[in-house]
Amino acid sequence: MYSTILATAAEGEEHSPLMPILSEIVLAVVVFAILYFLIRKFVIPNFEQAYAERTAAIEGGIEEAQSAQKEAQAALEQYTAQLAEARHEAAAIREEAREQGAQIVVEMREQAQAESARIVSAAQAQIAAERQQAIAQLKSEVGGMATELAGRIVGESLADTDAQRRTVQRFIDELEGSAN
Repeated sequence: MYSTILATAAEGEEHSPLMPILSEIVLAVVVFAILYFLIRKFVIPNFEQAYAERTAAIEGGIEEAQSAQKEAQAALEQYTAQLAEARHEAAAIREEAREQGAQIVVEMREQAQAESARIVSAAQAQIAAERQQAIAQLKSEVGGMATELAGRIVGESLADTDAQRRTVQRFIDELEGSAN
């Protein structure tokens, strides 16, 4: 079949649509070679350069993202450590405040007890002083009444104050001795 087509083309007969013309083939090869050369010379290097830049940008972006992620992780760990430390310090401060509060309560209780003991002691001393004063006053009044009564019974005036005092003192001592 090819031989008949080639034979008819060689005889100058009408051109077969299945067989290309040789000049067109040569022209197509030359144009293809020029296009191939131009694309290889100008277009492919631009594509390769754009591809390299895009690859570098993506890799740089990935590295930056990884670096940012590492920094974020480090910041999170630092924040977590600071938060734990702050919680620990807050617990220590609360415990110290609780201990100080308990110590203040103990000190205030001791102060109150000491003040109470001082007040009781002062009151007892005042009571003892007032008792002594009342006893002395009673002794003098009882002595005076006893002297007056004895003077009425005897019918004489016991005006001698020294004698009166000794008599009254002896009488009171006898009364105290019999009371004990």
